[in-house]
Amino acid sequence: MRQHQRDGGPTDGDLPEELDAFVGRSAELAGLARALDAARLVTVTGAGGVGKSRLAARAAARHAARDGVRRVELASVRDPQFVDHAVAEALGLTDHTARPPREALLAHLAEGQLLLVLDGFEHLVDACAELVGELLRSVPGLRVLAAGRRPLGVPGERVFPLAPLGEDEAVELFTERAALHAVPVTEDRDVRALCRRLDGIPLAIELAAGRLRALSPGQLLERLEDRFRLLTGGGRDGLPRHRTLRLAIGWSHELCTPRERLLWARLSVFAGRFDLEAVEYVCGGHGLDADDVLDVLTELLAQSVIAREETPAGVRYRMLDTVREYGADWLEATGDATRLRRRHRDWYLGLAIWCELDWFSPRQAEVAARVEAELPNLRCALEHCLTEPEEAHLGQYLGGSLWFCWVGCGRLAEGRHWLEQVVELDSGHDRSRLKALWVLGYVAVLQGDPVAALAALAECREAAERCGDATAVAYAEHRTGCLALVTDDMPRAERLLRSALERYEEIGELNSNVLMGRVELAMTRAFRGDLPGAVRMCEDVRRVCEDHGERWARTYALYVLAYAAWADGDPARARALLGDCLTAAHAFHDLLGSVLAVELLALVTVVEGDAAEAAVLQGAAARMWPSVGLPLFGSAHFNAPHQLCEATARQRLGDERYEECVREGARLVREDAVSRALERPLGAMPSPREPARYATASAQTHEPAASRTRKGGETAG
Repeated sequence: MRQHQRDGGPTDGDLPEELDAFVGRSAELAGLARALDAARLVTVTGAGGVGKSRLAARAAARHAARDGVRRVELASVRDPQFVDHAVAEALGLTDHTARPPREALLAHLAEGQLLLVLDGFEHLVDACAELVGELLRSVPGLRVLAAGRRPLGVPGERVFPLAPLGEDEAVELFTERAALHAVPVTEDRDVRALCRRLDGIPLAIELAAGRLRALSPGQLLERLEDRFRLLTGGGRDGLPRHRTLRLAIGWSHELCTPRERLLWARLSVFAGRFDLEAVEYVCGGHGLDADDVLDVLTELLAQSVIAREETPAGVRYRMLDTVREYGADWLEATGDATRLRRRHRDWYLGLAIWCELDWFSPRQAEVAARVEAELPNLRCALEHCLTEPEEAHLGQYLGGSLWFCWVGCGRLAEGRHWLEQVVELDSGHDRSRLKALWVLGYVAVLQGDPVAALAALAECREAAERCGDATAVAYAEHRTGCLALVTDDMPRAERLLRSALERYEEIGELNSNVLMGRVELAMTRAFRGDLPGAVRMCEDVRRVCEDHGERWARTYALYVLAYAAWADGDPARARALLGDCLTAAHAFHDLLGSVLAVELLALVTVVEGDAAEAAVLQGAAARMWPSVGLPLFGSAHFNAPHQLCEATARQRLGDERYEECVREGARLVREDAVSRALERPLGAMPSPREPARYATASAQTHEPAASRTRKGGETAG
């Protein structure tokens, strides 16, 4: 379970940046801590902007849970079907199998003791309630802290209503936020009156403080009187705080210039974080020159309408959900919402196409980070395509263009979700649908679902031949060859892969997919006993990858070359190659490639004389396999190295000691398992003859590892 603290999302020591300026709430914090000790599900409720998220995050940071704290931000998740995926992503759970994400979550959490924080679930309350109920029933060590505008309604839930700040705390927050804008403020009568009129709502106070560059507290108070009277919205039967918050946001909105209000409304089409280039394209024009967008955006940033964040993909901006909703209402009122959503769709479709092309380049790692940062907006674009019949072909092309995300960045389950939806649409555009079909087929191959894979690939090939799409024919044939490879039909795999590679050459196709096809063909040759031929092919792939700066497909070639080095009696070279391979696979979150490399490192380690360490690595691999699929694909070829390693280690250690070491490895989380696998064992080196003896028994064994190529095919694009 400690894996949770390493695989993404904030942990005890990685809290949202707004906590650095957490003001007041000491009594509420103590009360929430007591509630968490007494109940397994606590939900902090209150009006938007009242500080629920901050209080929950602070309480979570202080809560003692053996396996740490994981926060799931759901504000940008719009489809209830993706709640399980969002939780799995926050847990750092990579699962390439065809099983539902709920099943993977239950298996992953089964024995742990974790505090799960769910934030921003109001629009997904039914789906969240169902998930939380099942998790709490099935995982005794789990506690859940939720923050939203309403309770989940799950049996046993402890509701913790959060009121606005008291006057003293509100003044403290206002003066602290004013200082951030370099405006000194004293606790005078106007400040206290202003905080009272804002009813102590933290969001309203922060928005007010953002205007201090232009207005004094007294001027703010004077304008507030007029704006409250002007912006009286919402039903009279609603909670007063809800009406007050809208007044506060509406007041801040009215203080903006017309251009600032226009950009605020247009920014509401973004989900999650967004960058400047996207804003300039999507929001520029029609009353807001693209050249002026940066200046207007800067003003909204100064007023705390949006926030700036540093991310692995560069500077990004985000808008609080409540503020976004207010802007969305104004955008609808302008009648321009449909045009803005289409421009948003166009930008992210273009981004996906650029990333697909740039995947085969030295910028591969940058592409992986970029697509990770843009996922909420890419999902939003896909949703738009699914709801607009005339956009169906764009949805198909977008889903297919993201093959490198679904496959190369470990999102097979999500990819299949989108691809299955888009291929059902009647778009009238053969090329777009064919691309989605072969990507769907390959995702199913990797998930171990041969029936679905064959259906999609056969339909793709038949339709491609009918309409004369040579590219789709090549990809469909390639994916079908991959399926034959992982199901041990080597003659058919070799025939199909050779044919696909010839087709690629005829149409001038060269990318990560083509290179993976060559590695996969090398794997079939190795499985059939032609190890020297396999080595020649993979050395050629390695050279091409290095010429183009391609790192991901290169890892597959390194894997086969490492096996050959081991078989030739050079475990030191095999270890060096596998270290490079594992490091790259782990960097891309390629769980399949990582676990195959660990399996092979275990075999190299036992040859080097350290049977105990080899058994530990086998245990670590065993823990990783359930998130990939059937261990070693149920393939005799892929299983041979594992069997050889196990038999040798058992012989040297005895059954009891071997099982003890395996259990030790099974306790390692993925990060620790990878780090340990990359350490050189301390055991004595064997004689050169020993590897050769193993090579005879496992030539086909090692090649299976090439199975990883399976995933490599995923890279294809």
